[in-house]
Amino acid sequence: MTVSHGRRAALAVCVAAVAAPKAWALRAAAGGQVQLSQAQSRAFQAWMLRIVNAQIERGPSPRWTHRDCAGLVRFAVNEALTVHDAKWLHANGIATDRRLPPELELDANQAALRNRWVQTDGKVGHFVTALALVQHNSRFVAREISQALPGDLLFFDQGDEQHLMVWMGARIAYHTGTVTPDDNGLRTVDIKELTSWKDTRWQPVVNNPNFAGVFRLAFLS
Repeated sequence: MTVSHGRRAALAVCVAAVAAPKAWALRAAAGGQVQLSQAQSRAFQAWMLRIVNAQIERGPSPRWTHRDCAGLVRFAVNEALTVHDAKWLHANGIATDRRLPPELELDANQAALRNRWVQTDGKVGHFVTALALVQHNSRFVAREISQALPGDLLFFDQGDEQHLMVWMGARIAYHTGTVTPDDNGLRTVDIKELTSWKDTRWQPVVNNPNFAGVFRLAFLS
């Protein structure tokens, strides 16, 4: 689903204002966290994309609350870390087919990552803002979009507002404000369109001071 011209102005706000320095300076990875293996990380990334795509194709799951840009990431991450049995597939409207990624086969410590986000005050809980998600739960990769892997986060810092997008490969997915009563706020856009966006604040390019860069979830190998 490509963003229409009339919807582009709605890109601006998805997270409440947070007083913070420009996020491109936030380069320290979250430390001391349980890691997934490389194989588990690849499976996680595939599940995360499958879950985000399901929201785009069929609309938001009723199980997804706090519908904003950070909420999309939290939902997709938490669901990617769960067991994807027949009950889960049915609840999420995902058909059993050959395209299903392999299961992650998490141990108890890895499974405990679900709904355990490190917040700004150091506490751990089910909720985290976009800023805290990159500050305390992700590691900086680069400011060059060419370094992004599927499931990585593009972080934009407007000073008093922050916004997250999910790198899907050739396209980017995100949740923004609604335009009409029937609009669910979900968008996808291809990288060529986004890099030439009329509002340059949202271009994921090195010379855009509002583009903090590419961030990867800290528990991924």
